[in-house]
Amino acid sequence: MSQTPILLWFRRDLRLDDHPALSEAAASGRQVIPVFIHDETVEALGAAPKWRLGLGVEAFGSALEKLGARLILRRGRAAEVIDALIRETGAGAVWWTRTYEPSHIARDRAIKADLAARGIEARSFAGALLFEPRDVMTGAGTPYSVFTPFWRSVRARDPGRALAAPVRLTGPADWPRSEALVDWRMGAAMRRGAAVVLPHLEVGAERALARLDRFFEDSVMDYAEGRDFPVRAVTSGLSENLAWGEISPRRIWHRAVLESDAGRGRGPEKFLSELGWREFAWHLMTHQPKLAEANWRAEWDGFPWRGDNEDAEVWRRAQTGEPFVDAGLREMYVTGRMHNRVRMVVASYLTKHLLTDWRVGLQWFADCLVDWDPAANALGWQWVAGSGPDAAPYFRVFNPETQGEKFDPDGQYRRRFIAEGQRVPGADALAWFDAIPVSWDQRPGQAYPARRVALAAGREAALGAYESFRNAYK
Repeated sequence: MSQTPILLWFRRDLRLDDHPALSEAAASGRQVIPVFIHDETVEALGAAPKWRLGLGVEAFGSALEKLGARLILRRGRAAEVIDALIRETGAGAVWWTRTYEPSHIARDRAIKADLAARGIEARSFAGALLFEPRDVMTGAGTPYSVFTPFWRSVRARDPGRALAAPVRLTGPADWPRSEALVDWRMGAAMRRGAAVVLPHLEVGAERALARLDRFFEDSVMDYAEGRDFPVRAVTSGLSENLAWGEISPRRIWHRAVLESDAGRGRGPEKFLSELGWREFAWHLMTHQPKLAEANWRAEWDGFPWRGDNEDAEVWRRAQTGEPFVDAGLREMYVTGRMHNRVRMVVASYLTKHLLTDWRVGLQWFADCLVDWDPAANALGWQWVAGSGPDAAPYFRVFNPETQGEKFDPDGQYRRRFIAEGQRVPGADALAWFDAIPVSWDQRPGQAYPARRVALAAGREAALGAYESFRNAYK
């Protein structure tokens, strides 16, 4: 078995650099057959994430070809596809990088048990996170539920050295059949929006590493002070690449620590802590698999949020009459991403001014974000809503008007994405109308909508609902 081929199953780890499973497979001298499987977990992705994943798979396939390898594409249930490939290739091992979504964990455990029972080597490797969730616990041996002590614990640890990309892979003389990526139509649900979003993307590991270099060369010094201002180009943009494993968190960590130790101000350390929040979210989801489905704090099951409703549809269509909120929602539709400060305001408006369940918003983000991260987004929505671990108190209601005045003082961000009322709208403002469904019947010459909810009244309604809820649970 030690000389049989290795099936190397890629998922959200579409890179050659700092890839533990790939590095060990390359060093083994055995034939390595890279595989990507379009299974039910891929099929369940929203429109933008599935499309963006497809672009990443395409780029990764090209990168593997430079090593003399191929990425074999198959569609179907993962266990069945793997069995078929074992029969076709004589592979004696199946290796993969661990992922931490509940459905992925259940699938991988079942496959590992089945392979082991048949004498096939099944190995899972670290690489998606800095530290394995089982290795980061409180002194009492329980998972952390508050970020600050979690961060103190992991900041003092060494995640190990980042691994160089292999320069060559040994492949089989006869490669197994591969399906055509184009036949999967992974971008079908994007419809006309794909052409609008595409220019805003940086697809593939090579571009991810270049993006990392640009950030530390040009922006990191201003990151701590400027990251909350959406018009300041001081954020890294790496969430897109981290989401699909086109860059490793360990590679980013080491670069940030190097810059921090070099005394380049507060920026590198603040950036590290944001990487820590991503890590914290995945640790939480590992220990609480319902993070994206259920209130972290069970008592919030009794809160009178509304389910999907007409106001939520107005919110989705970026017609709330709150320019800072609508600009954020339009940014997401035009670029595939949304600035983090704006995300908090957009989420607060839905869950508090519109008293709508956070899961309604989470599902819209899951359909629209090219940097969709299930754990980070679930934690973010529950943090804003007040139902999650280490959450903002519910009575912290972001006022979108004052937030816009503070973080977009000259209105540049709002003008960038809202065409209505401008004599000569810019390209991104007009792109919104090219991306949205025709059935929404929006045109740049229309008047900008009036406020859906008076801000003061919406805040009072939210606080009243919270007070009634709190009294009921005393």
